[in-house]
Amino acid sequence: MYRVPQPLTRKARFVIIAALHGHTEQEGGFTLMTIILERPGGMSASAPPLERRRASEDADFTQATRVQESLLAPLERRCLRWLASTMPASIGPDTLTLLGLFAMAMGGVSYALARQAPLWLWAVNFWLAVNWFGDSLDGTLARYRGRQRPRYGYYVDHMIDAVGSLLLIGGLAMSGLITERVAMGVLAGFLLLMINSYLAAHTIKRFNVSFFKFSPTEMRILLAIGNAYAYRKPYVTFLGARHLFFDVACVIAIAGMALFLIVSVAINTVTLYRIERLE
Repeated sequence: MYRVPQPLTRKARFVIIAALHGHTEQEGGFTLMTIILERPGGMSASAPPLERRRASEDADFTQATRVQESLLAPLERRCLRWLASTMPASIGPDTLTLLGLFAMAMGGVSYALARQAPLWLWAVNFWLAVNWFGDSLDGTLARYRGRQRPRYGYYVDHMIDAVGSLLLIGGLAMSGLITERVAMGVLAGFLLLMINSYLAAHTIKRFNVSFFKFSPTEMRILLAIGNAYAYRKPYVTFLGARHLFFDVACVIAIAGMALFLIVSVAINTVTLYRIERLE
């Protein structure tokens, strides 16, 4: 934590806490740096309780370390920084967040339409790319412009991720390219991973964005490859029987998610047990 004493304008009467996601690449991920700008002598006793409570809550909220160690993370960070530096001022983080949600909804619609015309699978790939642009860039743009709202961004972004996943996988379930039960298994596995990450962020102060070197970016790429394969060959032979390609691929994905979830829950449980060991 760095304290930067400096004179403030008349309007800047109270403590300002800015949580900046440092773009250092320590251990392959982001680190958090909190900068406190304060009036010499500390916060005025006349500061309203709401202001002091909000400053304290913001400082506590930003303690979770964001861990992004996926295969494409270094390249993705450079790309997102460049995009943020060239983004028109009229486009803000909220616009990008809504764009990401709209793309997931349209991806689900395209999957459903693929039941009648498989060419719609290529439209799904287009919307996956648009979703990456909006969902990955919104936070980077907020940090680049110094417009972070940690609690608002955390809540809205991850609620939209959950709703977007439901829309996309729901569309896939209606495409005829996967059985409904397998689609439900994929959705349940993904949501459980999300819940595990959010709980760890608040209890252990470690927020994992990637799983086994895979982040949402790599997952989008794999899904796009799967769409291209399913367009040409929707059925495959596996263990001597004919199955839908997405059934086989998603069962393997469910097994991978289950394995990671079990390992992660075990590690987090042991860590918390040691932290709060009863004498």
